[in-house]
Amino acid sequence: MKTGKLIVVEGTDCSGKATQTELLVKSLEEKGKKAIRLTFPMYDTPTGKILGGPVLGNPNISSCWFSEGYANVDAKVTSLYFAADRKYNINKVKEYLEEGYYVILDRYTSSNMAHQGSKIENKDERFYFYQWIDKLEYWLLELPKADLTIFLHVPSWLSYELKKNREVLDDAEMNEEHLKRSEDAYIELSELYHWTVIECEDKEKKQIRTIDDIHQEMLSIILKED
Repeated sequence: MKTGKLIVVEGTDCSGKATQTELLVKSLEEKGKKAIRLTFPMYDTPTGKILGGPVLGNPNISSCWFSEGYANVDAKVTSLYFAADRKYNINKVKEYLEEGYYVILDRYTSSNMAHQGSKIENKDERFYFYQWIDKLEYWLLELPKADLTIFLHVPSWLSYELKKNREVLDDAEMNEEHLKRSEDAYIELSELYHWTVIECEDKEKKQIRTIDDIHQEMLSIILKED
């Protein structure tokens, strides 16, 4: 029986999901709570390795096997690869939840909805696709739903500027149009599913907020939900 909490952290590119989820676990542990960070895809597992190389085209693993490029692969086709990775690895999540942990997930089913849904231009078709993902992952694959989803929002123009200094980018990260469409889909989903939204841009300075500033806001939201 589940006794822990499943907290999903989503975010547009360069929102610092990895850093923020790591800080979150550390702060929760300091407050005497059991917490663990897991991330999807799980790139060190068989399904994750397939995603990292042949699907996403990470140059450290393999070039993308799809001649049309990751961003142009049919949304449902790509979604099945990501869903398979979660299904293959979900027992790790369930075991920690049964032991009463705060399981902090860096990306989850909601990432599938946003990144693959962004490929669909028609709003009605995109909404149907969100429902398809919901049915696929939560009903057919029996994945647990999040107790709380936090969306870290960085505008796509700022994400693109921040990632110019990165040495290694996969096909999706190099596609500026994909970044913008994904941002729009994330915003749409946050309104549709009533996610908690944290704005990561300092609008006056037109730059990213400090890591600690964002972290403290996240931590206060989670402790308030406790």
